[in-house]
Amino acid sequence: MVRHEPATTPRRTDEVTPTSDDHNTLLAWAVFGERTVPGVWFERYWFKRHEAAYAAFAPFTTGAVVVEAGCGEGYGAALLAKSASRVIAVDTAADVVEHVRHTYPGTTPVRADLQRLPFADATAEVIANLQVIEHLNDQEAFLAECARVLRPAGTLVLTTPNRLTFSPGRDTPANPYHTRELAPDELVPLVEEHFVVTRLWGVWHAPRLQAWERRNGAIVDAQLAHPYPQWSSALAQRVRSTDVGDFALHPDTPDTPIASSLDLAVVAYRRP
Repeated sequence: MVRHEPATTPRRTDEVTPTSDDHNTLLAWAVFGERTVPGVWFERYWFKRHEAAYAAFAPFTTGAVVVEAGCGEGYGAALLAKSASRVIAVDTAADVVEHVRHTYPGTTPVRADLQRLPFADATAEVIANLQVIEHLNDQEAFLAECARVLRPAGTLVLTTPNRLTFSPGRDTPANPYHTRELAPDELVPLVEEHFVVTRLWGVWHAPRLQAWERRNGAIVDAQLAHPYPQWSSALAQRVRSTDVGDFALHPDTPDTPIASSLDLAVVAYRRP
């Protein structure tokens, strides 16, 4: 049985410190669960879980004009900008857009309603929407808007929590910021109203996290069981050391059925 001791593992050098200009804003976003942010140690598991999907999508965004619909803190847009020809980072919140403007100068931040994107028809090569669609009130309208903005055969890359594992046995999402979560057999038909799905991947824990869970139990449950100052030293150390390589994205297999995945990842192209 894991004892819940104060987390006393050394602080990483890339963590936000109280002297950082954006510390209060980033910490508030993390604590209230609205956005995943870099540099906040107790968010590192979620941050790296999201970052792994950006890495997997890189072959589809390299050299392209990319619209990130729902950019959040902006770290994902910055990752995309490393290889895309241009990244337009869209969010509905003014404070987010200003933060992205000052923090990630390699992106073009735009404030807009995701269901009414301020772009002409058939102008984007790729739309990226990672861990956002579950927050939207009208998912169908959003996907129709993505299809309008994308060029013919343009690409949509999307991730969302797997309802079957994120909110198991519930009629409503466990996360109060989510409006509608999706299972694999719900996500694909929704996307295919306007797109052709070419890849459906699941996100799973890679061997290092699997080994930790065999010894200590589910890492997500452990993080949610107590406020982070009350985490055990083992949990705190595991969260601090989490990296992109601790997650794996791959399609449905007999040993890893997509229904058991943590998140769902889709690559689709716009119907003609």
